Amino acid sequence: MDVVHGMPHGLVMESPKGRGGNEGFLLSVVVDDDESVRESLPDLLREFGFAAQAFSSAEEFLSSGCLDETSCLILDIAMPGMSGPELQQELKRRGREIPIIFITGRTDDTVRARVLKQGAAGFLLKPFSDSNLLAAIKVALHRT
Repeated sequence: MDVVHGMPHGLVMESPKGRGGNEGFLLSVVVDDDESVRESLPDLLREFGFAAQAFSSAEEFLSSGCLDETSCLILDIAMPGMSGPELQQELKRRGREIPIIFITGRTDDTVRARVLKQGAAGFLLKPFSDSNLLAAIKVALHRT
């Protein structure tokens, strides 16, 4: 499993005050069509000390108004409508440099290599451990 190189779901992260980090919002958006992921990842992110929000599709995220505040995107590869890699390309088209951690339940080295080559900060195969997700988030946020 390659921690340093997402998943789609809308999720917002905020750096906790008083921990020596950025005190502004760090919006990590989780975009995933899987309801269980949208419910569990924000809770896990809160345990890590971040605020969290989830979106069920790339289109929902893009229309949410959260794009300007997003510091990290946890993005599923395969979703109905716009896929995770398609959202990655749309963000590039818009000139948005948001670190992306892709998450997926499917082993596909071709897709993995492509999204990493196109700038993804991380890639995790589901199921992944809490510690691997936290490590990937730290790497992604360090890139900003």
